[in-house]
Amino acid sequence: MAGAAAAPLVRCPVCLRELPGAHINAHLDRCLEAAEGEAERGCPPPPPPCKKMRLAAAPQAGERAAGELEEACALEEACAAAAPVFSLFQQGRGAGAAGPSAAGGGRGAAGGGSMAQKLEGKPLADKLRPDTLGEYVGQERVLGAQTLLRSLLEAHEIPSLILWGPPGCGKTTLAHIIANSSKKNGTRFVTLSATSAKTNDVRDVISQAQNEKRLFKRKTILFIDEIHRFNKSQQDTFLPHVECGTVTLIGATTENPSFQVNSALLSRCRVIVLEKLSVEAMGAILMRAVRSLGIQVLGQGEQHDSSATGCNSTSSEFPVYIEEKALSTLAYLCDGDARTGLNGLQLAVQARLASGITKGGSADGVLITEEHVKEGLQRSHILYDRAGEEHYNCISALHKSMRGSDENASLYWLARMLEGGEDPLYVARRLVRFASEDIGLADPLALTQAVAAYQGCHFIGMPECEVILAQCVVYFARAPKSIEVYRAYSNVKECLRMHTGPLPPVPLHLRNAPTRLMKNLGYGKGYKYNPMYKEPVEQDYLPEDLKGTDFFKERKT
Repeated sequence: MAGAAAAPLVRCPVCLRELPGAHINAHLDRCLEAAEGEAERGCPPPPPPCKKMRLAAAPQAGERAAGELEEACALEEACAAAAPVFSLFQQGRGAGAAGPSAAGGGRGAAGGGSMAQKLEGKPLADKLRPDTLGEYVGQERVLGAQTLLRSLLEAHEIPSLILWGPPGCGKTTLAHIIANSSKKNGTRFVTLSATSAKTNDVRDVISQAQNEKRLFKRKTILFIDEIHRFNKSQQDTFLPHVECGTVTLIGATTENPSFQVNSALLSRCRVIVLEKLSVEAMGAILMRAVRSLGIQVLGQGEQHDSSATGCNSTSSEFPVYIEEKALSTLAYLCDGDARTGLNGLQLAVQARLASGITKGGSADGVLITEEHVKEGLQRSHILYDRAGEEHYNCISALHKSMRGSDENASLYWLARMLEGGEDPLYVARRLVRFASEDIGLADPLALTQAVAAYQGCHFIGMPECEVILAQCVVYFARAPKSIEVYRAYSNVKECLRMHTGPLPPVPLHLRNAPTRLMKNLGYGKGYKYNPMYKEPVEQDYLPEDLKGTDFFKERKT
């Protein structure tokens, strides 16, 4: 007992309480586990307890040892109930810890109170973000019941992933679902955004991940949103740590990873291609949002009446209704972007509530029609990126449509590009190339049309020049096609590339002879000036090795 009394006290780095050294390890484990539990539930950490004042008269050795043991047990129970988060593990947690809990808090906020209270604060798209794979809508091709990725996620075996897809298709939502699942399994989840994070932030997270793995055997999942915003040298920071398993990297990008992500990093990750959400998936997402907000959906021909539908008007100023056709229109107009659809719905509801317009008195409530939804979106949401992959996809589709003589498809892809903000001069330059490559000598006026279209676009600009490009595109779609010149020139280039040894010299009779020395050397000797002869002239113009070659038919090898 005397030895126990003489043992020095050690301060716990988590709760700042002093305990005998023999009990500190077990106590620290319980403190950390309790702190993690409180952080996951979103509970704010309590302030550190004040140190108890020591009595002036020290107790006897036996009494002191027994008292310290009892106090140690009591302190351990208190730490397990409420312990602050250790600053080392709190640093860098940021959005990763706040994301899923914030989404859950949003759903709670959407469940009660008036309609205005449900819609205030965070955007609706963030409040209704699902927490489990069962709530995840769309992407059945990669996350269906029997898919490899779903099996891995359900087994908590998360590989390094690159989530590639258009905006609003569910990349960040899938990352938050993985975050919720991994935290329940004891895995640490950290979120960074490449739009604001720096290389030092990444190094700090990796350093913490190394400490977690070495000291507590905990895995770390690092989610990088908009990973394509990191340059090549910043992406190289991840390479050794992804390779050795220090972190499991999940990157989200709207750009083609083949162009925007290092090939070395790409080889260490599995690329998951997420597609635009279908109209059916968008309808399900919007219907879930409407039910969460307590909005009544009116079918075709139905009238909004609070007494007929049994709507509870106590939760908001007026009962709110939305036409089924309005939801259907919104599902089509958002172009597979769930964020655009949900925020458009939120904007339409907020605008109607703010206006205070009711039909037939306040008892009839507020009705949201198709026109209100269209007004909220202003125009169809067109996905187009002038500097990204969609730029090349659309111009390729335009070329192939004109080549296939489909004038309707050609006009469609032209409009997709121009309405999405494409530079009309870029389209005009591509048409100049198309005039010679695909039409060629079948209609020599096509090149004149293309150059005139380019000049017209240069003179007047958008939007007036759109009809000029449309005329040129339809002309090319209807024009006869010939690749005779294009193929012949390709044969010539192939001949030059495949030639072995030095290229053959220009025949002497074809050489220019501006000086007497050149004439004496035989330059130009024997050349027949064709206009001086009435009959055809027999004369060779190719080098000796290529005599008889016809590049328009089949090149000799």
